[in-house]
Amino acid sequence: MIITLAGQPNSGKSTIFNDVAGYKTITANFPGKTVEYTESKIRIGKEIHTLTDLPGTYSLTSLDPAELETRTYLLKGISGITVNVIDASLLARSIELTIQLSELDVPYLVCLNMMDEAKKKGVIIDKEALSEELGVSVVETVANKGIGITDLLQTAVRDGKKTKKSATITYSKQVEDAISALIPSIRSLAARHSLPERLVAIKLLENDEYFDSLINSDSLLEEVYALRKKLEDSYGHPSDIVISSERHAEALNIFERVAVVTHAKNTTTEKIDNFLMHPFYGYVALVIVLVALFNIVFRLGSMIESPILDFFSTGVQPFILEFVPEGFATTIVSGTVDGIAGGIGIVLPFLVPFLIGLSILEDVGYLPRIAFLLDSFLHKIGLHGKSIIPLILGYGCSVPAIMGARILESRRDRFIVITLTSMIPCAARITVILALVGIYLGANWALGVFIINIVVLAIVGYILSKLMPEMAAGMMLEIPKYHMPSVKSVLNKTWFRIKEFIIVAWPIIILGSITLSFLNYYNIDSYLNTAISPLTLLLGLPTVIGVTLVFGVLRKELAMLMLFQALGTENVISIMSKTQILTFTMFIVFYIPCVATIGVMLKEIGRRDTFFAVLIGTVVAIIMAILVRIGGMLL
Repeated sequence: MIITLAGQPNSGKSTIFNDVAGYKTITANFPGKTVEYTESKIRIGKEIHTLTDLPGTYSLTSLDPAELETRTYLLKGISGITVNVIDASLLARSIELTIQLSELDVPYLVCLNMMDEAKKKGVIIDKEALSEELGVSVVETVANKGIGITDLLQTAVRDGKKTKKSATITYSKQVEDAISALIPSIRSLAARHSLPERLVAIKLLENDEYFDSLINSDSLLEEVYALRKKLEDSYGHPSDIVISSERHAEALNIFERVAVVTHAKNTTTEKIDNFLMHPFYGYVALVIVLVALFNIVFRLGSMIESPILDFFSTGVQPFILEFVPEGFATTIVSGTVDGIAGGIGIVLPFLVPFLIGLSILEDVGYLPRIAFLLDSFLHKIGLHGKSIIPLILGYGCSVPAIMGARILESRRDRFIVITLTSMIPCAARITVILALVGIYLGANWALGVFIINIVVLAIVGYILSKLMPEMAAGMMLEIPKYHMPSVKSVLNKTWFRIKEFIIVAWPIIILGSITLSFLNYYNIDSYLNTAISPLTLLLGLPTVIGVTLVFGVLRKELAMLMLFQALGTENVISIMSKTQILTFTMFIVFYIPCVATIGVMLKEIGRRDTFFAVLIGTVVAIIMAILVRIGGMLL
């Protein structure tokens, strides 16, 4: 059986999914963060079922790509039962989607999630009364604590095997009369597309573009127009507003019959938000949070890095080489050990603390507040407010961030945002920044690289928006409640992200390290360095590191680890000046993204736009590196 999780953004769908199926998706509290659904096989009792997590949606009538994906999936009717996950503290608003699910005429049940939050807000819900109103089972859960999940899934399996239909939610007499009048005319249309008659009638009255496109009869179209006009004349509003208002009113009526609102227990979150989202103090808080995050990550990373590298360089490598004959074999073994040591001793000490910090900020609910602060900033450079979502996700990994740009309706916005996202320091680039600039120049210098990056992205975004003028629409962003981060959730989310490095990046790093050792052994690297020397000389960098820039296209961490191999030491400052270290890092941050990112860019925006996006990033990288070199010479 297919069990589908559907609900509004931030209702806790993905939290339930991840609790049951293990981390296969990241819950970042961003409405419309993805337009894809996630599936996993799960065992309930002795049976194997499929659990599907759909993108969050406020309505089944929408032009938003994520919400359309959810509706398309639900209309296929392939789900055995749909679990409507509801934020119990926002019950009145959430029931509007529940009413629309009932119109789909598919088996469903209601999951009242975040019951602890509802109690804090003074919302007391009679779940038996709600069950009677809707004609479906109602299960209470607190997903982030794992409470009620087993009962929810067992109920879903039990109800999915039944043929009982949910209650029909009716509207006012005039709307019901219009629905009844239209149903006889659309029976064949509904049957042809395997859709419920009542749903088709409501959606046609609601002026839904998808359902309008199904009409192939002029007489039916005229009848639909006439009934819409009748509703408009009766209510003084367009028919879609009439239907939406009726649904909203009925949701409030149900809420009043099944829930009681008492005094909220506290308003601490409001006081915190007054500070964190203040037009001035909000930015001060943001700087404090970022400074604290990068200093903590830097200090933890630097404490762990040296002992691990010493262990490999003075213990492991000499011990292994004792059993390896001199010559080519020694070179290959040394390259392998260097690659393994680099992953364990350099990347992981900085990457793991950063990902833990990022997961904590996500779970607490602070990232959407950053999006709120930066929304007006994005409009000043001519971008849609939704653009902040993929841009912030880019600090984790560029691949899902670029895929997240699908939520932008405009091709122009997608191109600009994907171009900017490809230049945002992902976790791999952040590792380079912390392990080079952080170690040799200090944590605050590393933070300065991020600030410079943001300023440069703003300038590039502004220039591109002026070259491609278009009105940027506003954004309605739901600000989720604060949550105490769960240790299990943070660790699982960190593992989900670090697993990509271990499975994909680390083998590439080891292979790249072996390849560079091979090139060194046969002196091939000198020819590559000579070919790239015009660039390295322009940037004022040692010629021997030219080959690292080539391999850096595979993985950004690889450029740093091969830098150590090319220089013959991990003490970079003994060979390169601070200006050269900063120049190298700045170039790595902006230039050609990794091959995985280029691959998803080709899929999302095509070859032509990908070429220009990569070209823009490379030009910006060269300009910034030159400016850093000049600045270092002057200072």
